[in-house]
Amino acid sequence: MMKIDLAQVPVKTGSIYPEPYAAMMAGRSSLRLGQAGGLTQFGVNLVTLDPGALSSLRHWHLNEDEFVMVTEGTCILITDAGETEMRPGDCAAFPAGRPDGHHFINRTDAPARFLVVGTKAPSETATYSDVDMMVHMADGQARFTHKDGSDWSGPK
Repeated sequence: MMKIDLAQVPVKTGSIYPEPYAAMMAGRSSLRLGQAGGLTQFGVNLVTLDPGALSSLRHWHLNEDEFVMVTEGTCILITDAGETEMRPGDCAAFPAGRPDGHHFINRTDAPARFLVVGTKAPSETATYSDVDMMVHMADGQARFTHKDGSDWSGPK
């Protein structure tokens, strides 16, 4: 067993989103724990949301399952059904192919953290529920399109 030294795991900030959405991810950071441990079949990330930060645009995955467990603080899970407060120990699961976009927002004055575990499909499509955008991932490369399949040209 390899113990992962969290102090040695690089902090990932920023976003692969095109603007103006990339700027909306300020205050979100993560530690890619699965990658640090050499895992290749699924990802494990410890995400930190500073006060006021959101985890992502609201999205759903075509091919990848996602599981989230809050480890510290309080954040709000937003789905098509509305808002749910999430506290340490609370979990949520997002099965692949279920078109119910989700994301987390920290509306408190303290950092919130949650663990994300997800499959790593060879190719993936994520759809962003509230904006006209999709991302297609293949071979580690992201290609953004509008929902009609046309190349990304900015918000419409």
